[in-house]
Amino acid sequence: MSRGTSPEHGGATTPAPLELPEHYFRHEFGRLVSVLSRRYGSHRIQLCEDAAQAALLRAVQLWPASAQPNDRGAWLYRVASNHLLDALRRDRRNEPYPAELELAAEASPADEVYLESEVKDDVLRLLFVCADPALAPESQLVLALKTLCGFSTAEIALRLFQSEEAVHKRLQRARAKLAEQPPDLDTPRLEQLADRLPSVLHALYLLFNEGYSSGQPDQPIRRELCEESIRLALLLITHPVGSAPEADALLALMYLHAARFDARLDVAGGLLTLEEQDRSRWDGELIQLGVHYLQRAARGESFSRYHAEASIAAEHCLAPSYVQTRWEEITRSYELLDRISPSPLNTLNRAIALAEWQGASAGLTLLAAIERPKWLSAYYLWDATLGELHRRNGDLSHATTHLSRALELAPTHAERALLERRLKACRKSS
Repeated sequence: MSRGTSPEHGGATTPAPLELPEHYFRHEFGRLVSVLSRRYGSHRIQLCEDAAQAALLRAVQLWPASAQPNDRGAWLYRVASNHLLDALRRDRRNEPYPAELELAAEASPADEVYLESEVKDDVLRLLFVCADPALAPESQLVLALKTLCGFSTAEIALRLFQSEEAVHKRLQRARAKLAEQPPDLDTPRLEQLADRLPSVLHALYLLFNEGYSSGQPDQPIRRELCEESIRLALLLITHPVGSAPEADALLALMYLHAARFDARLDVAGGLLTLEEQDRSRWDGELIQLGVHYLQRAARGESFSRYHAEASIAAEHCLAPSYVQTRWEEITRSYELLDRISPSPLNTLNRAIALAEWQGASAGLTLLAAIERPKWLSAYYLWDATLGELHRRNGDLSHATTHLSRALELAPTHAERALLERRLKACRKSS
């Protein structure tokens, strides 16, 4: 059978060659799992993941550059749905096969009808499902990042400061726990959504962070992840539950960070520090959007970590120059952040701001007062910060030791290049 008439290709055409970047399949995986779990039940999430993976593998095998389906999304859904139904038919001994599931396979995802209180995006909806309180908080995050965001186990381990083995075990436990839940093809009730909002916001925060400062060796910035997190956050604030100050503050933070994308890399793809960036390349429209949502976030009396981080980002974006940055205000915002969301990472960032305000010795004194926890022992930015502060303080021996260790631990080529540059300057001065 020729490819042009294959039922699986659904009227394939032969256009000019079209490249499909890696992030297309990452995005489609999350979308497929979301749609399938809505149609066939979130308790079958493992089957949904397997079906999505099978469909994408089939696409790689059958989509040469010269013959792709007219509607790739519909093609992937049909292949994934058929794969899932076949799996259910084979496994009738463990689970009765409901005949009405055949109707779900025939319907188009575009035909879905939502109630007023429901989340009108399948990916966002499944984020709420993953935030089931029956799951441990970190298991909720692992499940969301793996299933919906397409993160690898290594990427999740990097973001959550855990071993890959621990992440894998959490993922398996989360899937097993969802499988025990009674079948529920609908979005959780409105009151349940409100309880789950903090976990959803945290997942979106981590999704954006992976895009803004990626752990991929060759990709210091992954814009598609940031764009997806902003898309989901914009959808979230239109929902009665998601229209909360914390969500607005998170969206403000995303826009303010995204405004600096074009200035963060040099022509060779190397990272530029905040001090080195050309501020004329910052996106003024995105800064305005960030400030707008930060002002919206000020309604009510709630103040979250996202409020504090967005206010810090706003200080950077609104400063006329690096030397004119209000480091005193940023230091105080980090101190407030550390009070409402205690973390040695917040203390580390406060030490950096304090060093800009009062000198490197002040930053070193702050860090010397705390003990680096074991789970941060392999965090390269801790050593990178100590190395830079010691360099500024004139202690080139300690600076070289910490910068060398940071260089060994840095996950991306761009970050290693930046550290090599600092090490070179340090050695030249010694």
